[in-house]
Amino acid sequence: MDSILLTIISGRGKHMQVMGRQRLWQSWGVAMAVVSVVLVAGCEPLAAEPVPDGKASASAAPSSAAPGAGGGSAEEASSLPGLPSVDEARRALDGLTVAEQGSMAGYSRGKFSHWSSHGDKCDAREMVLQRDGSDVQRDDQCRAVSGRWVSVYDGKTFIDASELDIDHMVPLANAWRSGARDWDQDKRKEFANDLARPQLLAVSAATNRGKGDQGPDEWQPPLESYWCVYGRAWTSVKSAYGLTITGDEKSMLVKMLDTCNA
Repeated sequence: MDSILLTIISGRGKHMQVMGRQRLWQSWGVAMAVVSVVLVAGCEPLAAEPVPDGKASASAAPSSAAPGAGGGSAEEASSLPGLPSVDEARRALDGLTVAEQGSMAGYSRGKFSHWSSHGDKCDAREMVLQRDGSDVQRDDQCRAVSGRWVSVYDGKTFIDASELDIDHMVPLANAWRSGARDWDQDKRKEFANDLARPQLLAVSAATNRGKGDQGPDEWQPPLESYWCVYGRAWTSVKSAYGLTITGDEKSMLVKMLDTCNA
């Protein structure tokens, strides 16, 4: 009997040892699986840190589309007030008087008083810089000391307001030759400081000075994608002030408005 009991006990002992080793290997397998998961997870690439935008500069290359704060279309980019629709511009163009340009005799920029005051030490120039820029900060003299501006004529971006000119959509001298010589001083001042119509906009100094006092038949924005807005704005201003246009000017304005449907 004793020998039988010893045999049974010995058998159970060996069975328990086998079971123990199985459990040990199972536990080791689970542990290795967990380690593998951790190692694999640790090798996954981390999400890229957002790269802060570098400071924009005037050397930024022009985009193929018209520029804007959000990189949208010419329509979206334009902040010009009172900009008419294409159909409205076409009707206004049809209503303009076609005539040869008048003389420059008697002209001077001093007869178009600008920039007019708008209170709080701000003038029309600073108002346009504020309107056409983004994140514009002013000093206690209302001067724009920082901000970001996109010149819609050539697509260049600026962070220094001193590198911008405020362009008169219809230049003062062009207006003089097409009817403004007969205005009084008050109307000329209104024309030179008009913030209610698409007459003033902040653009690169290079394009503004390249344009000079030329009409659209002689000078067009380097970005053809802006021609639609340009033609609508020019036509609107000339119509609002009863100014004349030449035959060549009208032909080019028709071409510009046709780009709106391209």
